[in-house]
Amino acid sequence: VQLQASGGGLVQAGGSLRLSCVVSGRTSNDAATAWFRQAPGKEREFVAGIRWSGGNTYYADTVKGRFTISKVSAKNTVYLQMNSLKLEDTATYYCALRWGSTVHRDDRWYNYWGQGTEVTVSS
Repeated sequence: VQLQASGGGLVQAGGSLRLSCVVSGRTSNDAATAWFRQAPGKEREFVAGIRWSGGNTYYADTVKGRFTISKVSAKNTVYLQMNSLKLEDTATYYCALRWGSTVHRDDRWYNYWGQGTEVTVSS
C-alpha cells in the first residue's frame, strides 16, 4: 500500500485549501484513512478520518465545522477540504491508512503513511 498526499501550500488566514491523498494497493474496503498533522515542535495529532466502507467521518474538535473529509472510491482518493483556515492550522499534513474499519485517533494504529504535504497559513 502506498499513499501520496498533495495539495498543501501557502494561504492567508480565512482561506481554503483542499488536500488529496491517493491510495494505491488498497485491496479491501475494510480499511480507514485518516489525516494527521504535525506542527513544528509539537506531536502529531489526529485531524479527520473516514471509513472506506460506509463513509463514516470523524473529526478533531479543533477542525469540526471547518474541515471536511471525503472520498471517491473509484479514484482511491481521500480529500480534506479545509476552510476558514487559522494560523494554528499551519503544519505538515499526513494521510495514513489502517486495515479495519475503526478510525483511531492514535497514530500508532496506522500501518501506512504518505510523505506529508505542508500547509502554511499566514496572517
